[in-house]
Amino acid sequence: MALLENIQNNHAAFLETLKHRFLDDQRASALNKFFQLGIPTKKDEEYKYTNLKEISEKNYNFFPNESHNITKEQIDALHLGEENFDWIVFINGQLHKELSKISIENVEFLSFNFALNDAKHKEVFEKYFNTIAAQDLAFTNLNLAYCKQGFFLKVPKNMVIEKPIHVFYLSQNQDENTVYNTRNLLIAEEGSKIEIIESHHNFDSTFVLTNSVTEIFTYQNAKADWHKVQNDSDTSYLIDHTFAKQERDSLTTVNTFTFGGKLVRNNLDFIHNGENINSFMNGITIIGGEQTVDHHTAVHHKTPNCESYQNYKGIYKDKSHGVFNGKVFVDKIAQKTNAYQQNNNILLNEGATIDTKPQLEIFADDVKCSHGCTVGQLNEDALFYLRARGISKNEAQALLLYAFANDAMQNIDIEPLKIKISKLLAEKLEVDIEF
Repeated sequence: MALLENIQNNHAAFLETLKHRFLDDQRASALNKFFQLGIPTKKDEEYKYTNLKEISEKNYNFFPNESHNITKEQIDALHLGEENFDWIVFINGQLHKELSKISIENVEFLSFNFALNDAKHKEVFEKYFNTIAAQDLAFTNLNLAYCKQGFFLKVPKNMVIEKPIHVFYLSQNQDENTVYNTRNLLIAEEGSKIEIIESHHNFDSTFVLTNSVTEIFTYQNAKADWHKVQNDSDTSYLIDHTFAKQERDSLTTVNTFTFGGKLVRNNLDFIHNGENINSFMNGITIIGGEQTVDHHTAVHHKTPNCESYQNYKGIYKDKSHGVFNGKVFVDKIAQKTNAYQQNNNILLNEGATIDTKPQLEIFADDVKCSHGCTVGQLNEDALFYLRARGISKNEAQALLLYAFANDAMQNIDIEPLKIKISKLLAEKLEVDIEF
């Protein structure tokens, strides 16, 4: 496989580019694990519906060209209308402060690479880094072996960050297919609140493979929201692993809105480590052409009196392919668990397909757990009702699809983000709606 050969040929040179030695032993071990595990194939249970052959057979450059000519105007066009937000911009793997805007104070907020090289953060990284990311997955090990891009944020006790932070990962001016192994670490200490928006954008005609790992720690009475806006080009691949560990009385939300990208794989794991925890996972997928989007979620209920809510909506056109595999694990001790999981899908063309597999593994006897999935077409009665009122067939279909997807946005607290997602929905469905 070309990707495997690239890694074998580039790792020694990659290590020479690093200024720190904090992760050297871990990197070597992770690379060995990656080679032992190999790139997942359809023979692997977790990838039985998603073929990575298109990704693995390409050659990639592991040393991105750092030069770029992205303008402020191009970045402004990617904003959500969030003039009052903060944002941080990474281009070709490098943090660009001149294009970023960070107004918050008393927060340890810096690039991941800088934090790795800063002695005062060594204790924090030893305590948190790679402690909840799965150790037995090929791509998390590949990320550990190569990561040096991304951001690190530690929100102190009882601090409320009023402005959402938008993290941009941009790639431009690459003559070859390129790999980025981005790594994010978010720590929301007791009583704090924070909202993050993450988006990736490839400006080239060459392919980009982004292998991203994010670890989120939410402490007692803290609230952490992470919104993923995935609307990249058809020359982009994204493999994302997000791990969220929550302490008692905390609330964590991960919203995933997927409209673009040739192949997108989202892996999401929630780990409960205290009582009265609330976890929310929402997703909207609207794709066409020959796109593939695969959502794999897992909630680990390890403690009593906790709730989790999963609501994923998918609309598939042309020859696109969707996958949803949602898992809920309830330990014997996790009594009074309330877990809800729902996946609803609409196929607009005969060539579109969806593989959906909700799973519950319950070992407690006093719980309220439900799951379900639907796959179908538009409601003919509702369509007839709208057409009888003078609305064209295309407009009626688009309005029904918009309403179908819209309820997965109800817990977005950021109004500009909600408007942006609504506009993307309307654009993808080719319907004219005023906001």
